[in-house]
Amino acid sequence: MRIHALAAAVVFFAVPAIATPVLPGCVGPVEIDNALMLRVERNGVVALTDGRAVVLEGIRLPSGTADHGPQSFMNQALAALTLLTQRAPLTLTSTPPKEDRYDRVRGQLINGDNAWIQPELLKRGLARVMIAPDRTECASELFAAEAAARTAKAGIWSQAAYAIRTPDKVANDGGTFQIVEGKVLDTLMKNGRAYLNFGTDWKRDFTVVIEHDDLENFRRTGVDPLSYKGQTIRVRGIVQWLNGPEIEVANPQSIEVVR
Repeated sequence: MRIHALAAAVVFFAVPAIATPVLPGCVGPVEIDNALMLRVERNGVVALTDGRAVVLEGIRLPSGTADHGPQSFMNQALAALTLLTQRAPLTLTSTPPKEDRYDRVRGQLINGDNAWIQPELLKRGLARVMIAPDRTECASELFAAEAAARTAKAGIWSQAAYAIRTPDKVANDGGTFQIVEGKVLDTLMKNGRAYLNFGTDWKRDFTVVIEHDDLENFRRTGVDPLSYKGQTIRVRGIVQWLNGPEIEVANPQSIEVVR
């Protein structure tokens, strides 16, 4: 009996306790806990062993040639993400809307070492901030992590393909995700949309467009889009072409006021 009791005690004390992760205040409530990574997909989605899939909210991984950049950074980002998510158990937090159109869970991911995955990738220069129209949590924290990597010229920030564009240097970047920084020369409302113009010729120069349905996101936070006139701002998104290059911005969290 004493031998059996001793063996049971050894087994009991050999099982490590699972530490409760310390969650950043901005991330929202826990949606999934004690999860295990099955694999990391080529698009950066983390597949879990229970059949669910996780989308890393708030960041965009390098896309290689689709970014007009080196394929190596995409490979590095996926390798880093794989290593980070191998550190189980994983905890995912989420706020509404919690799932995308493919029923994948959108959220902030923390690994078993209490490392918050999104800032970890940003600080290594292996991701850029991409704030979704309907999910703006942790924007300031993510921007800070990206800025640190940019200052250090880490990862993608060492390459011209990922350099912040000026409004006059974005014309050849159609269809790619870019960060553009410049002074807003004029603003106006027309046909229910807000326009931030960075040049004197609106048919040729770079413009930021805020659609009618997205203006409520600005009103809700007390931001008047027309107030950006005269300010130097940094915006990000897919460059489109309509009367010159433009980027659609859906919320004020996607606009950084530089000065």
